Amino acid sequence: MKKLLPLLFTFFYSLIASPLQNAIDNAKAGSILKLNDGKYVGNIVIKKPITILGVGKNVILDGNGTGTVITIQSSYVTIKNITIQNSGARHEKLDAGIAMSDGKQCEVSNCTIKDCLFGIDMQMINNSIIENNNITSKDFDLGLRGDGLRLWYSNDNIIKKNSLIKSRDMVVWYSHGNQIVENYGEYCRYSLHFMYAGKNFVHNNRYKFNSVGIFFMYSRDTIATGNIVKSSLGATGMGIGLKDATNFTIKNNTVIYNAQGMYIDRSPFEPDEFNYIEGNKILYNAEALHFHSLSENNIIRDNVFKGNIEDIVNDSRGSKTDENDFTGNYWDNYEGFDKNKDGYGDTSHKIYQYADKLWIYNPDVKFFYGSPVISLLNFLAKLAPFSEPIFLLEDKKPRLKTKI
Repeated sequence: MKKLLPLLFTFFYSLIASPLQNAIDNAKAGSILKLNDGKYVGNIVIKKPITILGVGKNVILDGNGTGTVITIQSSYVTIKNITIQNSGARHEKLDAGIAMSDGKQCEVSNCTIKDCLFGIDMQMINNSIIENNNITSKDFDLGLRGDGLRLWYSNDNIIKKNSLIKSRDMVVWYSHGNQIVENYGEYCRYSLHFMYAGKNFVHNNRYKFNSVGIFFMYSRDTIATGNIVKSSLGATGMGIGLKDATNFTIKNNTVIYNAQGMYIDRSPFEPDEFNYIEGNKILYNAEALHFHSLSENNIIRDNVFKGNIEDIVNDSRGSKTDENDFTGNYWDNYEGFDKNKDGYGDTSHKIYQYADKLWIYNPDVKFFYGSPVISLLNFLAKLAPFSEPIFLLEDKKPRLKTKI
């Protein structure tokens, strides 16, 4: 009887298992399964090196609204040219389009993942490629969606040319050495959120209409270059944020039309170390740089500050904004001259915070930012302040010209 039970289980399982699952189970390691046009039953599990390749233009793998559509528990697995749709909606089970774990050298490319709570969930996946996928979550409120792309203890991966639209977040947590390049994010919460991550390379991504563009938290040794972060609006709208972040290079990025262009909170976190914020275009934001808590030893040079309502906001006396190195930046409100024609101002550019302007930071009043009334009040505060202004920073060598 004991020998009979496993045989009966196998028999009944074969009756209910999908033809695709049967094909996967019966295939040898290293096989390539080519799928023609049609809809295939999802909730498949892959436990061996194998390639599933859509050779038609309309190859659909459907999860029927339950669980995860594809579960990968192996190295050397490739999924290409497939539409993956209709996962379950349970957050505690991380229902996803694709769930990958404990593997290396896998690839997911040229796939469309839609109506899936989580898009691609990677747990302890290394040296893999996620490229040219279009990912959309379920049609839930923002906070109830799952993450479009989730890296958890996953290192040295290439995440390239993916599109995440109306998802929740793309998260990189406890994950190091990843290349995140040329991705696009729209109408998400965090387009890109790092936590306890190091030595990642973030290059030429484009993010717009999200709550937050790129946020680095409790991380270090990362380079972010050539990214465009646009129109992160709302009360907490933020272009690029640093919290407890050390030895970062933020270079040649464009941060435009955000509530806060860059947010700097207790960064760099490690003593006697630096962050380098260089060559960025910080344009037409409500606040260009927002400092919170102790933040010193940032090297801020050769950036363009233009069209921002406030260039510097310091929301706590302990931020020590004047302990950061501001050099060679372009400030559109600099009022000096360049007599020797070297392209830099003859006098330094100093920024103060006036006590009679503090009311502006009341969220209820920010609605009037940019109005003629606010501009007049700002002018009067500088002309005849009621108290000694607070010194925020000095750029000793402000640049006078910019191509923007």
